[in-house]
Amino acid sequence: MAALMMARDHDPKYFLQVENRRTNVFVTQLGEFREEKDEDVSHIPIIREVPSKILQDDRKTLQDTLHLQKKAEHDWVTAKLIQKKQEFREQMEALAHRREEFIRKEQDSRMKALDFDLYLQNCELKRQRALKKYQRERELIKIKKREIRKLKEELKELKVRLEKLHKKVAKYKQHEDFLQKITRMWPTNYSESGADSVVSSLIKRHRTLLTAKQTLTANLSSLQQDLEKNQREFGILRKEHDTAKVVLLSKISQLQAKSYTLQETNEQLGEHFSYEASLLRNQKQELSKMLLAISNMAEQCYMSHYGPLEEMPLLSKLDMIQESILEKMDIKQETMQSDLHEVTSQTSLKEQVCKKSKKRAISVEKL
Repeated sequence: MAALMMARDHDPKYFLQVENRRTNVFVTQLGEFREEKDEDVSHIPIIREVPSKILQDDRKTLQDTLHLQKKAEHDWVTAKLIQKKQEFREQMEALAHRREEFIRKEQDSRMKALDFDLYLQNCELKRQRALKKYQRERELIKIKKREIRKLKEELKELKVRLEKLHKKVAKYKQHEDFLQKITRMWPTNYSESGADSVVSSLIKRHRTLLTAKQTLTANLSSLQQDLEKNQREFGILRKEHDTAKVVLLSKISQLQAKSYTLQETNEQLGEHFSYEASLLRNQKQELSKMLLAISNMAEQCYMSHYGPLEEMPLLSKLDMIQESILEKMDIKQETMQSDLHEVTSQTSLKEQVCKKSKKRAISVEKL
């Protein structure tokens, strides 16, 4: 209620707007003296407050007026409330209708989803059946291809056999012609003529030749077997010979490598021997030079208490040289100490003279 009153108070259409009109004045100047007050002009104050607030704040306002105002406000609020209730009822009815439509659509979508799931299951079953059928047909195709390949190979073998048989028929055609010729020349009374006829002799000759052929073929087969056996043995021997050859070649290569290493070591040892010989030669030369230098120094540093120089050994010569060098060093140190003593004495004298001169200068400055 208070919110509605405040909304109505702040609504611009409920404000009282009063214009401050002036009397009809004939303007002859540019408004330089418009701020001056005219005596015959009555001004009406502009009220910009809310009417309900004016009535409430005014003490002269009657209670009936306020009661009527509150009643009008109550009627307006009740009308608004009824209107809002009606709108709310209509919205609820629309919402219920939409809810029914939503439920119906949801059921339809569920039914469609179930139908689609069934369709997907049927499609999956069909796909699996088609895949199994495809796999079976593929296996059958592979089997048929293998059978076709085998039949082609058998057909090739049969063709080869047929060619061989044709060759055999062509080979034995002359024998067939000979036999047919003989049968045509065959006498009618063969059974009465006996075993001494020409035909019987031919048959015997054919039998002997047949037996000879069989023995020869047997001998040929045995010879072929022996030949195959000998070939196998020859192959084995050849393999053994190849392996032995490879082993010997490997041994030869190893021995060659050892000989190369031995040659290299011999060359290195020869170089080392020559280097050692050269070192020994140089050492001998240096030793001879050192002995000559020691003998020369011994002659220069000779002392009579060591004996004659020709019979003196090497160590005594070195001791003599060392003793002479030490004596020379002692003499040198003594001379250096004497020189140092003289230098120190001269420096001390110079210092004393400088001190005396400084004292004199200081005394002169004091005076």
